[in-house]
Amino acid sequence: MATFTNAPLDLRRLLQRLAVMSSLSVVCVSVLYLLLGCCCSDSTESSPMRWDDNTTVLSVGEELSSTRRLPHALIIGVKKGGTRALLEFLRLHPDVRALGSEPHFFDRHYARGLTWYRSMMPKALNGQIVMEKTPRYFVTAETPGRIHAMSRDIKLIVVVRDPITRAISDYTQIISKTPDIPSFESLTFKNRSAGQIDSLWSPLYIGLYATHLERWLAYFPLAQIHFVHGERLISDPAGELGRVQDFLGLQRIITDKHFYFNKTKGFPCLKKPEGSSKPHCLGKTKGRTHPKIKPEVIQKLKEFYQPHNLKFYQMAGMDFGWQ
Repeated sequence: MATFTNAPLDLRRLLQRLAVMSSLSVVCVSVLYLLLGCCCSDSTESSPMRWDDNTTVLSVGEELSSTRRLPHALIIGVKKGGTRALLEFLRLHPDVRALGSEPHFFDRHYARGLTWYRSMMPKALNGQIVMEKTPRYFVTAETPGRIHAMSRDIKLIVVVRDPITRAISDYTQIISKTPDIPSFESLTFKNRSAGQIDSLWSPLYIGLYATHLERWLAYFPLAQIHFVHGERLISDPAGELGRVQDFLGLQRIITDKHFYFNKTKGFPCLKKPEGSSKPHCLGKTKGRTHPKIKPEVIQKLKEFYQPHNLKFYQMAGMDFGWQ
């Protein structure tokens, strides 16, 4: 009799447990469906399209695979302005994938085509910014139109410094490779006695920033061009990198904790670069000792560059304070 008496009670308990388990299953399935739906929706909305010449949209599964893409941003100049330092600093950012060498595609190898250019780029995950730097782009007449033909939305970065200091640094690099060339003073002038500056001599020509910028503004709005203050890149690398990260739409991950100032070289160095636990400074070619230039030559160059600098300040919307 005890068995029959307890049977309905046991059956009711079993049915209650089954009902609870069934309800929990429904809730779990519903939550899982909502989570998957949100993830898929976010992935679709946040995944940018590849804007190369084989434009496709990455699927959810493909987001985890890296591919070679045309660059989203370019460091286009200027030579001896700090482009190498900027590139190395930016490579600390996990969302930046940058080519270490200078491909010179738009000025020297354009005939090889975009397929070759893309093959030169580092592999990147979806959402990472691909970059390269070739300082000669800024002063080469054909490059703005060629870059515009690849992408109208590309972001351009120009590192500029006092054109006189830049010219001396440029000359210092030249004499390290060809020590028998004439002095800086003799190459500066077309006619020394008349004080006529040779503006077509490459170290001086590159410093005519307003002349070069005019060509770029014919193709790109000023909002797509970011100017890095070369002197501040040395004195306040974290501040300049913060503004570059903002321009690129990146989170400010690179901060002052990444830098220390090397008094011997006179440049900031990285405390721990990517893939290394040791501090890293730029190579021996950076921070060379400049030759001393006669004060009267410096004064002539200041007079020569003053109107060009003022025009550049106006065009760039920024006063760099070069005297």
